[in-house]
Amino acid sequence: METSKVEAIELLSRMIAIPSFSREEEFVANLIENFFKNHGLKPQRFLNNVWAKCKHFDDAKPTLLLNSHLDTVKPSSGYTRDPFTATINDGKLYGLGSNDAGGSVVGLIATFLHFNERADLNYNLIIAITAEEEISGKNGIEALLPQLGTLNCGIVGEPTGMQMAVAEKGLLVLDCVAMGRAGHAARDEGDNAIYKALQDIQWFKDFQFERTSPLLGKNKMSVTMIEAGTQHNVVPRECRFTVDVRLNELYDFESALEIIRSTVTSEVKPRGMRIKSTSIAMDHPLVKSGLALGRSHYGSPTTSDKALMPFPTLKIGPGESERSHTADEFIYLREIEEGIDLYVALLNGVLLS
Repeated sequence: METSKVEAIELLSRMIAIPSFSREEEFVANLIENFFKNHGLKPQRFLNNVWAKCKHFDDAKPTLLLNSHLDTVKPSSGYTRDPFTATINDGKLYGLGSNDAGGSVVGLIATFLHFNERADLNYNLIIAITAEEEISGKNGIEALLPQLGTLNCGIVGEPTGMQMAVAEKGLLVLDCVAMGRAGHAARDEGDNAIYKALQDIQWFKDFQFERTSPLLGKNKMSVTMIEAGTQHNVVPRECRFTVDVRLNELYDFESALEIIRSTVTSEVKPRGMRIKSTSIAMDHPLVKSGLALGRSHYGSPTTSDKALMPFPTLKIGPGESERSHTADEFIYLREIEEGIDLYVALLNGVLLS
């Protein structure tokens, strides 16, 4: 195994040993910062975000960002192994964050180091390992982007089996309130807010948006929480419910909200408008390079920090999405090794063409 790959696996093992839940990434960020310094880079730090520019950074060139996240979710109750002890068994590296997204983190770092010394690249490179991705927090990549200068495109490392996620659904969380009138349940009084909410909930279940994306398919709306009532004999005045809305790239949040609000009777308030749907053109150099390497492409139903980047990004990384957030999380060693090779080959087609 090449030295860079051995180092990548060793770095991931050290990352696993440091609890790095969202908003608690300080110590793993220290690890990444010191790793950069030990490899001759000049890392910069903002909050729990660590980044570095390539050695021959040239303001006259466009800039390509390499990004993945160092935070993890909390381990599920189903773990049979210590989530903070990296163990290797049957070619698998076990540990919390190994798959999501430690493999991408160390793979992109190894790739950055591979190109760092070269002065003949078509693009500048910036490596940014950032925080709070798992909670869509505001102190991660979103806070860091203004400090990085003009960025022209990027790679976002997430477990995709090293296939290309060229589009990603947006997330809109809606807090809804159906209003009625309180009354005694024993008499014909009041206007039951639950019944009003049920009509809107049925609409959310049945409604189909007109436009279907060839990459991301149909929009999906799911009512996921409901709350009403104070006691058994009082007709409730209000009923609150939450809707998880996943939008394809053919609808922006404003147009989707207009459709929803024009139909339901409940008050509808979005929690935020940040996690937008994104896509990268199939003729973008990153995508064309991936296609030339035999990589397939697809639209991803899951969100990532890609949604917060106002420039074309390709989501790609070692590991598999279905392993993320699962008990006894793991990544195959070969996935890390092959991922580094594929990252390098992918960028060869862009940086050196």
